[in-house]
Amino acid sequence: MYPNSCYHQWHYPMQCHWNNIWSYDWNPRYYDWNSHNYNPYRNITLQDYGTSPFVVNIHQAAKQNNNYRTALWTGKHFQVTLMSIHAGEDIGLEVHPTTDQFIRIEEGQGLVQMGDSRDKLDFQVMAYDDYAIMIPAGKWHNVTNTGNRPLKVYVIYAPPEHPFGTVHETKALAQETS
Repeated sequence: MYPNSCYHQWHYPMQCHWNNIWSYDWNPRYYDWNSHNYNPYRNITLQDYGTSPFVVNIHQAAKQNNNYRTALWTGKHFQVTLMSIHAGEDIGLEVHPTTDQFIRIEEGQGLVQMGDSRDKLDFQVMAYDDYAIMIPAGKWHNVTNTGNRPLKVYVIYAPPEHPFGTVHETKALAQETS
C-alpha cells in the first residue's frame, strides 16, 4: 500500500522509514534496564545519592529502611531521608527554625503534634498509611508511633537538615551526634 511509509502491512512498530531515514521512537535495547537505580525485585541500595539524578520507588525504599534515619538524597536546596520509628517511640520533639519539613507515612500510624513552643503542642492529629504531614519552619513538632509495628516514613527537608550521607542506626545515636 505505502511501501516507504510507517503504515505498510509489514510495519515493525519500533521503527519508521521516512525518506530513507530509519528512526527509533523508542527501543528497549537502548534503555539501561540494569542501572543501579532500577531493580524492582531486589532491595534498593540505601545510601545518599547526593546531587546526582535519581529515581527510586520511595515506598519500597522507606519500607526497606530499618535505620532510625538514612539520608537518601541530599541536594543543594532539599534533602530526602528515610526513617523507621519503633512501636511506642517517637521522632523526638524538635524545631527547625529555617527548614520546612514534609513527612509521608508509608507504613504504620502515629500521633502528630505541633505547636509554637515546646510546652504548647496544641495541634494533635492521628495519621496513618499514605498520610502526609507538612511542618512549617519554626514549629515545634513530634510524631509518636502508636502502632505495634515500626512506623516507616520518608521526610523531605528544605533546605537540607542533615549532613550528606547521614545514617543513624538508632535514635540514641542520632541524639549523640546532634
